[in-house]
This record gives sequence, C-alpha cells and structure tokens, in this order.
Amino acid sequence: MRRRWPLERILFSLAGSMTLLSVVLALLVSPWFLALAVFVSLNQWLFVAAGACPASLVLERAFGIERRCPR
Repeated sequence: MRRRWPLERILFSLAGSMTLLSVVLALLVSPWFLALAVFVSLNQWLFVAAGACPASLVLERAFGIERRCPR
C-alpha cells in the first residue's frame, strides 16, 4: 500500500531543503543567499497565519496534493 505525503509534510521538507541550500550557498558563494532563508521563513509564517502560501497553492492546484490538516 502506497500513501502520498500530505501537503504539510511536503512543505516542511521543501522549506528545510531550501533553508539548508541557502546556508550552504551563503558559506560558499555570498552571504546574500541568506535572503533566501528569510524568504522561506516568511512563507512558512504566511502559511501558519493565512493557511496558504505560494508553494502550497502551487502544490494543491498543479499537483493535486491534499492537506491533512483542515484550514
């Protein structure tokens, strides 16, 4: 039996990956890549406060990913 990941789990993994990538790029390339981590954090808070963020809208509408937690 194969289960799909819910939207919240995908968003959490996407945010963690992007934050890690921004830290690595900030160390190797330029400290300005930390702005990416700030952008990711703001999107996480937007999801918490409003129940949606740009990434969640794309995942829901384009890929049909379903939520586990109701709005």
